[in-house]
Amino acid sequence: MKNIGLYFGTFNPIHIGHLIIANHMVENSDLDEIWMVVTPHNPFKKKSSLLDNHHRLEMVFKATEDYDKISPSDIEFKLPQPNYTVHTLAHISDKYPDNNFSLIMGEDNLKSLHKWKNYEVILQDHNVYVYPRISEGKVETQFDNHPKIHRVNAPIVEISSTMIRNAIKENKNIKPLLTAEVWQYIDEMNFYKK
Repeated sequence: MKNIGLYFGTFNPIHIGHLIIANHMVENSDLDEIWMVVTPHNPFKKKSSLLDNHHRLEMVFKATEDYDKISPSDIEFKLPQPNYTVHTLAHISDKYPDNNFSLIMGEDNLKSLHKWKNYEVILQDHNVYVYPRISEGKVETQFDNHPKIHRVNAPIVEISSTMIRNAIKENKNIKPLLTAEVWQYIDEMNFYKK
């Protein structure tokens, strides 16, 4: 049975920070693979800065194709909206019964985990791997001694997709923050310029 870490995000766009975290998690934990789960555009929200699902999935594919243990996933694209992590986990566990699925999240998300839909079910059936965030230090939460919560001392990366989109809009060079393939795709498609 493989241990798969699910790293959810809009990846709008995916950047080297995402890859640093994913690679560190798969190389420094008992996870065998990381699936980068592209969160779909919520049809009930008008979010003009969010690229279509297939473009964001394509960028994740381009960013991860050189990594044997990191893969893109569109598993949420066909699920009912809005997406709840507990439903995605139930669906993916049914679809791939020979795999063990865990969540990957930043400390900022751990603070609000108790507000997630059916968070108790998630923690009953799945492990959660938590990476640090710079602004947080070590976050004290009700989950500090929970047997399913695993803190991984990953590098702290303060790069955001919002920062990248804004820099592109301002015609700044952000090439070092993206893989060459993702930068080329964004440039060719003229994304985030307006």
